Amino acid sequence: MLNIVLFGPPGAGKGTQSDLIVEKFDLVHISTGDLLRAEIKKQSDLGKQAQQLIDKGLLMPDSIMIDIIQNKLSEHIGCNGFIFDGFPRTSVQAQALDKLLNQNNMEVSTMISLEVDTPVIVQRILERGKVSGRADDKDESIILKRIEEYQAKTAPVKEFYKKQQKLTEITGVGTIDEIFSKIEEVCCTFV
Repeated sequence: MLNIVLFGPPGAGKGTQSDLIVEKFDLVHISTGDLLRAEIKKQSDLGKQAQQLIDKGLLMPDSIMIDIIQNKLSEHIGCNGFIFDGFPRTSVQAQALDKLLNQNNMEVSTMISLEVDTPVIVQRILERGKVSGRADDKDESIILKRIEEYQAKTAPVKEFYKKQQKLTEITGVGTIDEIFSKIEEVCCTFV
């Protein structure tokens, strides 16, 4: 079983690369961003709470994200594996993910961290904002706040997986195919 944590700042290309990984390795894609946007579209209580935090460039509370992940895992027991895109974003979430997977006799195979410099990220997100329709992709101050939140709360998760010797850092700059080729090479060592 292949379980990947795809990691990197907003705009690093996690969504694009996730699609390619899912297709190649037949994994279940768990994107917390997609799940939250679905809740926002439904105008659920969770969606309204998420929208308020997203509009400010802030992260969702750990407890909510852990519950969402637990529900998705239970829906797909017996699959070839998972790709976690946008989760875990805190050390508490990383510990909870290990616990959830262990309860199902699974573990994280590797964390693949897409490394991209801040100016490139800002430009990518602003470009994405021209077509995404997302307000948080069009405002540079919100983008910078999201990157700041990532650096403060999310980047330390890399240490969690580094200590487990599961961290692989890949440059997230280049063509989509060049980046995927590096990811594919890492993934093939686990299947």
